[in-house]
Amino acid sequence: MNAKLMKFLRDEDGITAIEYGLIAGLVAVALVIGVGFLTGSDDSTGLKGIFHGIGTKLTNLATSVGT
Repeated sequence: MNAKLMKFLRDEDGITAIEYGLIAGLVAVALVIGVGFLTGSDDSTGLKGIFHGIGTKLTNLATSVGT
């Protein structure tokens, strides 16, 4: 009985599966946060807002230079 208990306590196969599950969960959370940041809820946030801000700055720069 004691030998079987020690064998069970030394078995690490289940622990590896749990670790992979935790890693997959963290990757999923990172993807949800990343997609939420990139899409944004309106034009002032997210990827569209970033490109709009860059375009506005370039337009202002071009008009101030005179081209």
